[in-house]
Amino acid sequence: MMDQQLQIFVTVAEKKSFSRAAEEHHMTQPAVSQYIRQFEDEIGVRLLERTNKYVRLNKAGEIVFHHAKEILALYTKMQNLVDDLANKASGPLSIGASYTFGEYVLPRIIANLKQIYPDIQPTVTIGNTATIADLVASHQLDIGIVEGKFNAAKLIVEDFAEDTMVIVSTANHPLARHKKPLEMADLEHETWIVREHGSGTREAMDNLFEQHGILPTRLMDFSSTQPIKESVEAGLGISLLSHWSIQKELKNGDLRILDVAGLPYRRKFSTLTNTPFQSKALEVFIDILRTNKLLTTLK
Repeated sequence: MMDQQLQIFVTVAEKKSFSRAAEEHHMTQPAVSQYIRQFEDEIGVRLLERTNKYVRLNKAGEIVFHHAKEILALYTKMQNLVDDLANKASGPLSIGASYTFGEYVLPRIIANLKQIYPDIQPTVTIGNTATIADLVASHQLDIGIVEGKFNAAKLIVEDFAEDTMVIVSTANHPLARHKKPLEMADLEHETWIVREHGSGTREAMDNLFEQHGILPTRLMDFSSTQPIKESVEAGLGISLLSHWSIQKELKNGDLRILDVAGLPYRRKFSTLTNTPFQSKALEVFIDILRTNKLLTTLK
């Protein structure tokens, strides 16, 4: 009973409406109201502020909502693990990935997964490294695939592939015509097109600057890789990007890898999980990650 109350409460909070929650759960609006009243009675405080114009969480409601999401995720995970004892790999699998891996590597791996295990139902969340780590920690994702530093508390971390990163410019950039290798100091005053703080790619770039003792001041921030590539192609500046993310642009001649001493920069891709108990769906997905030939090109 409690799990149904939790689910209805979460839906009301997310939809900000009793009527829309009733539609979602195929119930009447009075029935939803009754569930919420019973739930608030059991908790001992009001959780929702209601008027004719809105329904919204109060302070207590925000606390309960945050934990209700985790409880429901754990409940689903428990049920899937129990179901797995009698069944083959199937059912939902929630995967989170940072932008580089999620946009340029993961789609092919999921295609491979679905070909071998058609009954697994993957869903994918793409975000920066910090966001994905937090979602795994709160049980809202079964697994995260990230690079760079993150809050590893409560997480099980395993490195499984290596990525190489290079500095790129547009094909006709003056730096691309240098015949001798460039030094990082030669690039300090260039405009750098960078990812936002919290992303693994931004961390790699900051690490590279620190290693070479430079402090570029002309930075343009973007929240994903695609607009960075397009900005570099347009001649707005240079960037440090995963070799995996620029395959098409290199092939088409739209981007050029700059010959810079000390590069490529290398970093690890890691898997993040939050429990030693794995569903069969998660188990086979991790096996595919570890053994997929696609990833040998990352090493």
